[in-house]
Amino acid sequence: MSVQVHQITKIYDKQKVVDQISFTAETGKILGFLGPNGAGKSTTMKMLTCFIPPTSGSASICGFDIVEKPMEVRRLIGYLPEHNPLYLDLYVQESLYFMASIHQIANKKKRIRDVIEQVGLGDQQHKKIADLSKGYRQRVGFAQSILHDPQVLILDEPTSGLDPNQITGIRQLIRNLGKTKSIILSTHIMQEVDAICDQVVIINKGHIVANKPIDDLKRAYHGKSLEDIFIATTNNY
Repeated sequence: MSVQVHQITKIYDKQKVVDQISFTAETGKILGFLGPNGAGKSTTMKMLTCFIPPTSGSASICGFDIVEKPMEVRRLIGYLPEHNPLYLDLYVQESLYFMASIHQIANKKKRIRDVIEQVGLGDQQHKKIADLSKGYRQRVGFAQSILHDPQVLILDEPTSGLDPNQITGIRQLIRNLGKTKSIILSTHIMQEVDAICDQVVIINKGHIVANKPIDDLKRAYHGKSLEDIFIATTNNY
C-alpha cells in the first residue's frame, strides 16, 4: 500500500477535527476522498503531506512514517491544495524551473517541457502567472505537483476553476497518472468521482462513514447514485 492511515486523530484546542480514521490507498488506484465542508478532509490531507502533525495515530507514505520521516515523505508526494499557492510575479516556465531546482531534477528543461505538454500549458508558458486565468493557474499548480514525478499524488479540488474542455483534459491526465501512482482525490463533484475513482472514502464530522470500492458501495446502497449515497451518509450522522 502506498498510503496507510491508522487511527489518525487531530485535535485543535478542544475540538476533535479528525477522529481515529483509518484507510489505505493503493498504487495504480484513484481514491475519492469525500465529505461535506468542515468534515476533516483538508486537515487529513495536510497531515499526510506533513504540513501539520497528527495528535495521535499514525500514517505512512510508501513505508515512511509522516512524523518520523517527513522529508522522505515530502519527496514522494505531489500535493495540489485547494487554494493553490503560486508565485504570481514569475513566468510559467520560470516558476517550474524554480520548483525543478528545489526538487533537484536532473534534466530540468526536458522535464519541464514534458510537464507543460502534459497539462496543456504550451500556449501560456511564456506568460506571467499573474496574467493567467484561474483555470490556467490551476494547471500551473497541477504541473508543480507532478514535476518531480512523485509516487503519491494528493489533489484537493484539482478541476476547480476549469471550463468543461479543461476538466475533460485534466480528468484524463489524472486517469493516466493513476495507472502507476497512488492518487487521493478530494472533490465535491460526484460526476468526477464516478468518472475516475476506483475507491471512495466518505468522511463526516471527523469520522469515516463509508470506505469501499465504488462499485461495491453502489451495490450496498441498491444502485443509488453516488450523490444520493453521499447525502445519505453525511446527513444522518
